[in-house]
Amino acid sequence: MSKIKKIKSRQILDSRGNPTVEVDVITENNILGRASVPSGTSKGIEEAFELRDECEFFLGKGVFKAVQNVNNIISPELIGKSVMEQEYIDQLMLDLDGTKNKKRLGSNAILGISLAVTKAASKELKLPLYRYIGGISSKILPVPLINIINGGKHSDSCIPFQEFMIIPVKANSFFESIQMGHKVFYKLRELLRKKGFSTNLGDEGGFAPNLFNIEDVLDNLLESIYMANYEPYDHIGLALDCAASEFYSDNQYNYSKFDRRKNKKIIKKSSQEHVNYLSYLVKRYPILSIEDGMDQNDWEGWKLLTDEIGNNVQLVGDDLFVTKIERLNKGIKKGIANSILIKVNQVGTLTETVNTINLAKKNRYNNIISHRSGDTEDSFIADLSVAFNTGQIKTGSICRSERTSKYNQLFRIEEILGKNSCYPGWTFH
Repeated sequence: MSKIKKIKSRQILDSRGNPTVEVDVITENNILGRASVPSGTSKGIEEAFELRDECEFFLGKGVFKAVQNVNNIISPELIGKSVMEQEYIDQLMLDLDGTKNKKRLGSNAILGISLAVTKAASKELKLPLYRYIGGISSKILPVPLINIINGGKHSDSCIPFQEFMIIPVKANSFFESIQMGHKVFYKLRELLRKKGFSTNLGDEGGFAPNLFNIEDVLDNLLESIYMANYEPYDHIGLALDCAASEFYSDNQYNYSKFDRRKNKKIIKKSSQEHVNYLSYLVKRYPILSIEDGMDQNDWEGWKLLTDEIGNNVQLVGDDLFVTKIERLNKGIKKGIANSILIKVNQVGTLTETVNTINLAKKNRYNNIISHRSGDTEDSFIADLSVAFNTGQIKTGSICRSERTSKYNQLFRIEEILGKNSCYPGWTFH
C-alpha cells in the first residue's frame, strides 16, 4: 500500500511573492505527502538549475515548465513505485534528467517530488518525519542562528554584508533559545526606533535600517544585547553572512557596491585586506560564526581566512560548497573552512543532501541546516536538522510565518521527545 498512485504539481507563491513548485505525492493508501520548494536570492554559481519560464507571466519567474515536467514527464515514471525507496526514486529522476546540473527537468521539479515522497513514506509508517529520516538516534535540537539585521541583496540598505545574526549561547532548551532571541530582537527594534531608523523588514524577516557601515550594525547589536540584560559571549554571540561573492569582482572585494549614498567613497580590498578586516571584527566583537567570508571561487582567499581565524571561529561555506560532495571534498583536501551550510535546493534531492551531510560529519565539518530567502511555510528543514543531529539551524528571523513555521515545528519536536530530547547548545569545536 506504499506504492505511488498519483503525483500532482502546481505553482504556488513563496515568501517574496515569486512562483515556486509544490508537489503532492499520493499513495495507494490515500496518504498525502506534500512539499514546496524554496528559492534563493544570492546563489552559488554551482547550484542545481532552477527552471523558470522566462516569459511575460510573473515577470519571467513562473515555474509552469517545472510543474509540467513533474506532471507529464516524471510522474508517469514513478507511478507504482514504493515511497520507501527514496534512493531509488531520486536516482531514477537523476537518470531521467540526464544532465550534470538538472537543467532538463529543473531541480525545483525534482526536489519537490523527492521531499514529497519522503513525507508520504513517513506518514505510511506513522513515524514523525525526523524519526523516519534519521532513525532512533535523532534527538538533538539545533541552536538557532537568528537573523536580526538584513543587508546586501536582502534589503535596500547600504550594508554590504547580507545577514547579521544572533546566537543564543546559554540556553537550556530550544524553546529558551527562541525566548532569548525574541527579547534581543524586540529590544533592537526599540533601539532603532529611538534612533530614528526604519524598522521595516528585509527578505528574511530581519530589520533593514540604513545604518552607516558594518561596525555601526554590530555596535547596535551589542547595545540591544545589553538592553535585553544579556552579556555578549556568555549569553548571546553574533554571526555574519558576508555573502562575499555578491561584492567580489576583478579579484577585489568592493565594499561600496551596496552603498547607495551619493558621493560615496569607493572602498576595495584585496583578499588579504578583506581577511584582515574580518579578523579585526572577530577580535572586537563576539563573532562566533562567519558564513561565505570569501568569494565562492577565491580558494586562496578562503585558505588565508581559515589559517587566520579558523581555529577560533566557525567558517561556513554556502556558495563555496553549495551542498555538493564534489565542492566539499575540494574544500576538505585544501583545508578550507570548517563548516557547511546545507540547503536542499542547492543540490536537488534528499539523497544527495544526506550524502553531503554524512561527508561533512565524517570530516568533522559542522552542518548548519538552512532555509532560503524565498521560502514557504513548509517546515521540512526543521525535521531534517533533528534527523541528523546537526546541532544548528538557520531559518531567518523570529517573525514572518515562513520563518516561524520552522521554529514552531521544532517546538513540537522538542515537546514530543520530552525527556529524550537533547539541547547541547553552542558546541563549535
